[in-house]
Amino acid sequence: MMVQQIDRKQLKRDSRALLRTAQVAPMAMTALYLGLVLVLDAADVVSGGSAALGIGSLLSTFVSVLTWLVGIVLSAGFVLYCMAIRRGERAEFLTLFDGFSFVGKVIGLNIVIMVFTALWSMLFVIPGIVAAYRYRFALYNLYENPSIGIMEALNMSKRQTTGYKMQLFMLDLSYFGWTFLASLPAALLEWCVSYQELCSILGAASASALITSLLALPDLTWIFIIDLWSLAVSLFYLPAYQCTELGYFDIAKSTSGVGFGAEPPRQDGWNGRIHPDDLGGW
Repeated sequence: MMVQQIDRKQLKRDSRALLRTAQVAPMAMTALYLGLVLVLDAADVVSGGSAALGIGSLLSTFVSVLTWLVGIVLSAGFVLYCMAIRRGERAEFLTLFDGFSFVGKVIGLNIVIMVFTALWSMLFVIPGIVAAYRYRFALYNLYENPSIGIMEALNMSKRQTTGYKMQLFMLDLSYFGWTFLASLPAALLEWCVSYQELCSILGAASASALITSLLALPDLTWIFIIDLWSLAVSLFYLPAYQCTELGYFDIAKSTSGVGFGAEPPRQDGWNGRIHPDDLGGW
């Protein structure tokens, strides 16, 4: 396998050019996707409030799990929309719901990735981060070819990401400003809560009137503030980021020979069963 040094800036420019050819405007699709996520978050908060009033904790738990699962499938639909753009295919609003056609595998693979990453994280922070990048393309493999199994998608990702983990990390780092900006309201809320708790622990005077008033806002209000702000910021970067990452995926498939539509890998150094990444290579 020959690892290619990806020209990130050029790939970003190419992705933006591709997005301009989309049948459904990227901003419109992103607004629909994140708007539905907002509705799901609001439903989760409302069900939690009902449980607090004694109406039904079991119902609240059910709604929380259901909204989380639906959010996962909608995320798959958004990626499928970006995949269609990269292939020059039609991608309508209904593409956002295409993940429901293989919902079991989408949910199953997400859960397996979470479990494996968590297990690696128990060793130390770094192994957990490496594991997250190792499985970065697993979902994309499944979206491209829903007929494959969950473990097959994971193993394909392990082979595809060999030599590309650091480049993927640098891609994420290049979008850090956008992700930080999108998370500002959530960070503000977390800071207010932590500051108030610190004042309580130290026995200091109560937090300022501004912080107290902010924390007094209903949970539903905070959900709308956080999600609406994130939606507004994401309109300007999320489609381009997703298409650029899919560009990395296409290159990794090409150089590794692994993946839907990729050329078979050359058998000139190993038999295809033992892979350098399984030995801990970055």
